[in-house]
Amino acid sequence: MEMILELEIPASPEYIAIARLVVSSIVSSRRNLPDDRIDDLKLAVSEACTNAIEAYGPNLAEDGAGERVRILVQDDDEKLEVDVADSGPGFDPDDLPTHPPVTDPERLNFERGLGIPLIRTLVDDVQFVSSPGGTSVRMTVYGEPLELHPPEEFEPEGFGPGDFGPEGTDVEGSG
Repeated sequence: MEMILELEIPASPEYIAIARLVVSSIVSSRRNLPDDRIDDLKLAVSEACTNAIEAYGPNLAEDGAGERVRILVQDDDEKLEVDVADSGPGFDPDDLPTHPPVTDPERLNFERGLGIPLIRTLVDDVQFVSSPGGTSVRMTVYGEPLELHPPEEFEPEGFGPGDFGPEGTDVEGSG
């Protein structure tokens, strides 16, 4: 697995957009994925960052000063992984309450707690590693690497080799 990016942002909601933008730029430049899959990953990263910020609890300074959210992006030939980590108190994702199906009117009573189920549906694989020292959410999307080709030689139409003269001169050679 090759490390592509390590980014730390303050634990404050206004920095989530930066994480989303950076991750989507990397994914779109390295993976052959349709736009809707990249959008899914952006939303999953946003949810994971929000959870990481909230993990610091109500005592977090308004600007997130001192506390950080770490985003790592790694890839190989078959997948790209985004890891979002905090150093909050940790939690057990298996202890989360189960929500009623979306068609059940009781679902309207759940205003929060939908981020982790949403992440699970948006990415191909997700792993939660939690301890008293923090939580890491590793999201994986599978897809072929984007084939990058070297730029082709470019010659403006109507000009041939040598039409621009030696370096430092113009076309007329009076430069």
